[in-house]
Amino acid sequence: MTAPTDVYFFATCLVDLFLPDAGMDAITLLEREGVRVHVPKGQSCCGQPAYTSGQREEAMTVARAQLGLFPQADWPIVVPSGSCAGMMKHHWPQLFAGTPDEARAVAIAARVVELTDFLLNTLDLTHRPSWPQHGEPTRVAVHTSCSARREMGTHQHGWALVDALPGVERVVHDHESECCGFGGTFSIRHPDISGAMVADKAAALHGTGATTFITADGGCLLNINGKLAKSECGSFCGQHMATFLLKRLEGAKEVKA
Repeated sequence: MTAPTDVYFFATCLVDLFLPDAGMDAITLLEREGVRVHVPKGQSCCGQPAYTSGQREEAMTVARAQLGLFPQADWPIVVPSGSCAGMMKHHWPQLFAGTPDEARAVAIAARVVELTDFLLNTLDLTHRPSWPQHGEPTRVAVHTSCSARREMGTHQHGWALVDALPGVERVVHDHESECCGFGGTFSIRHPDISGAMVADKAAALHGTGATTFITADGGCLLNINGKLAKSECGSFCGQHMATFLLKRLEGAKEVKA
């Protein structure tokens, strides 16, 4: 597959508001491989919080505002989040089914690709000259969001990118396939259940003895880091997949959160 020269970047509202460095790192990863990245002005939320709360009309209002942001029909839409990519790719067509916007939603959904998928399968990043040949040894744990694992099927993409990095050992943990408890508004509507879930996840990640954990979903990152900050896990915390990859590719001697 020939890599595209231009892509749209849908940052997601969580990255835009809470993790801007991760968004910039993702853009840098793409640009350093010769891809021109276009960030549409006016982008906000994919509508997932409203959609998963059963508020379809509100979700349509938010999502509809994004439909006109990607006019170049041959440019992929790269999303640094499995959950938001899943909403756009799988649920927008359902959300707008039977409406005048259905065709646009379906066409856009077909162009949506999650960041790690794009880096691995479209750019073939691990086989490019820019891929490092050596690196300072470090051990990392990986958390994959439920949407990335079960909806987008991109959990193995992140593993493959990490496993191909020289000097990086990916360690597994007991709760690897389980939810961190964020789930958008789930963590607000069911704080006790969510709190128990993230406690298990944080303990499992810390228990690996890894230097840091990495994830490609901003919501999970904020949730787990929030729990770790209130625990007795010292300085252990996580970072976005884009940030970790960029540091390794740019030859950082030590990767810190």
